[in-house]
Amino acid sequence: MKNRMNTKKLVYIGLLAAVATVLMYLELPLTFLFMPPFLKLDISGVPTLIGTFMFGPAAGIFITLVKDLIHLLSSQTGGVGELSDFLIYAAFSLSAGLLYRYHKSKKGALAACLTGTAAVTVIGALTNKYLIIPFYSKLMPIDSIVSACNEVNPLIDSIDAYILFGAMPFNLIKGLIISALTFLVYKKLSHLMKDSLMAPEERKSVTAKE
Repeated sequence: MKNRMNTKKLVYIGLLAAVATVLMYLELPLTFLFMPPFLKLDISGVPTLIGTFMFGPAAGIFITLVKDLIHLLSSQTGGVGELSDFLIYAAFSLSAGLLYRYHKSKKGALAACLTGTAAVTVIGALTNKYLIIPFYSKLMPIDSIVSACNEVNPLIDSIDAYILFGAMPFNLIKGLIISALTFLVYKKLSHLMKDSLMAPEERKSVTAKE
């Protein structure tokens, strides 16, 4: 029975990884919010966060690893974008997952999402400064990168300004959107998953109590 439950967990984690992989290909630029054009939003963090809440931070990190390894096959950034994505969502899963593990309530989930969003904002700023910008600087001069960003957001007149007024707000918005979407779907999905993971006698017990 225990082996069967573990198999089901692996199946659910695999499905969440597959959904995350597909969602990672659906990107939306946020230039209408004065974000630099190469910063694009995807919501692949939603299945990652659902997996984190359901099965723990290790599951969330595994989901992130799978989607980034698959996305690496069609990478346009030489793997730098995927590495950045992995570090960002690994930080999200680890911080949010550990907090939610000890506070499994609606308030706990909210606190976990806010903590994860803070982690995404900080790690995203660091990966942009030390991974993304160095990569793009090999393709075009730093001045050209700053100029392209400045056309969208006049506040960006240097790399440090890009981090402060571009990367950090972008990752903050991304974390909040992922958190909000997770809140909308998590409860229903978690009930379905937990119900299927229960042994028949446990399910009967819960039904009887209801």
